[in-house]
Amino acid sequence: MKLRILTRTAALAGVLLLANGGLALAAKDKTAEAKPADRPPLRLQVDGTAIDRSPAAHNSFAPVVKRVSTSVVAVYSSKKVRQQDMNQLFNDPVFRHFFGVPGQGGEDDNGENGNGNIPGNGRHPRESIQQSLGSGVIVTSDGYVITNNHVVDGADDVKIKFGQPEREYKATVVGRDPEGDVAVLKIDATGLPAARLGDSDQLQVGDTVLAMGDPFGIGLTVTHGIVSALGRNSLGIEAYEDFIQTDAPINPGNSGGGLFDSEGRLVGINTAILSHSGGSNGVGFAIPINLVKSLAEQLIHSGKVARGFLGVALQPLTPDLASQFGVTTGALVSDVSPDTPASRAGLKAGDIITRMDGKTVEDFSQLRLAVSEMIPGTEVTLDIVRDGKPLAIKAKLDQRPTKSLAGNDHPVGGGTDQGVLNGVTVGDITAEIREQLQLPAEVKGAVVTEVDPESASAKAGLARGDIILELDRKSVHNADEAVKLSDEIKGPKVLVRLWRGGTSRYVVVDETPAAP
Repeated sequence: MKLRILTRTAALAGVLLLANGGLALAAKDKTAEAKPADRPPLRLQVDGTAIDRSPAAHNSFAPVVKRVSTSVVAVYSSKKVRQQDMNQLFNDPVFRHFFGVPGQGGEDDNGENGNGNIPGNGRHPRESIQQSLGSGVIVTSDGYVITNNHVVDGADDVKIKFGQPEREYKATVVGRDPEGDVAVLKIDATGLPAARLGDSDQLQVGDTVLAMGDPFGIGLTVTHGIVSALGRNSLGIEAYEDFIQTDAPINPGNSGGGLFDSEGRLVGINTAILSHSGGSNGVGFAIPINLVKSLAEQLIHSGKVARGFLGVALQPLTPDLASQFGVTTGALVSDVSPDTPASRAGLKAGDIITRMDGKTVEDFSQLRLAVSEMIPGTEVTLDIVRDGKPLAIKAKLDQRPTKSLAGNDHPVGGGTDQGVLNGVTVGDITAEIREQLQLPAEVKGAVVTEVDPESASAKAGLARGDIILELDRKSVHNADEAVKLSDEIKGPKVLVRLWRGGTSRYVVVDETPAAP
């Protein structure tokens, strides 16, 4: 199962890979992006009137479609790509066997050995034009258009087409936000049919929605469905996710198009689908318009997005972790970066953030998104649980910044089944290990040098190269301390805090014997 971005890229580039013997590499982004200087701030207006949810509200959506479809546009972007030298690939005998590459093993008619007949051999790099198709929505009468960042990323030229009869405009990229996958374009026109923005916070699962865009480049298309779910995150599509899920069919080319409610108000920007084949399987995702609106206004005003920054590493509160900490919902702080709002406020690893500014924190993804949407300099109140006790602290957000083992090994668990972490071997952190793992000077602990693949620790995720920082919330400074603590801790479960890949996290190792 794969998550697919919805931009349709011309197949020509893939043909050139074999026909010209070249590997297509994106050229440097040459698109002239508009400068924010002299641009007045823009505040997009929202229509927050409740949706008419009566059963007989709509027998036909024709009047709604007629009214709002004129604000949906097709976005055409193009960029130059160069073919690189692929002689090494053509020298592979297996490749030659399957593709029948001529001229190998001797001199050709030009007196050049082997690859003289193969275009794109590095002597004369060739360029081709790669074209992509997406959609967009006009949001102001004077020419601001919202689309996805991935529709115009790297483009040298962007054009917009819409209307009957069809009109075409050259578009300037005002600003892009790759992490939120939003881009704002500007065309030189006035009196345009701008979409009416809705309030995506008022959406409910089951509400009717209409998806509009230009799938496969066939022209404006309208599909119909419902809101299947709200607040979808942790899908790995974007850095910040809070998707509306819908079963309204959306397909390649719909990226950047509009998701409208039954009143014809723009409530989302279509972004991705979950699909095996690349076509619609009834699982599509749109960025809520309230989030898009916030990003677009910042891009128009300054050309960039400023996100709030707390300075903590967060992880999900799994059932095992929840039982260890005695909290059922919230975001678990696994690490606090030095000299950040979190460290200055006194947050510590092991704290559970349960509320922010009075709003319940359901999980770590929700908290991360909420912080990112706040303006740097905002002061927030965090309700936390520390060592089983409630505590309230205040933090002032910063702007988010723009990522084989050796030693004297010791078996953990005393070599018996009485301790915890049986099957794990640890060593002291030497200078070589610190350099190899790029460990900051402040990281102290015991390095895991071996894990029995059949052990409970391996099943919990412990791996060679992990640094054990704490066992049962007691600090570990070296291998001897890790061994000593593992003998003293009464199992069968132990809470382990470890360092891996630049951050720390918690895992629960359960040594409970399997039932016979």
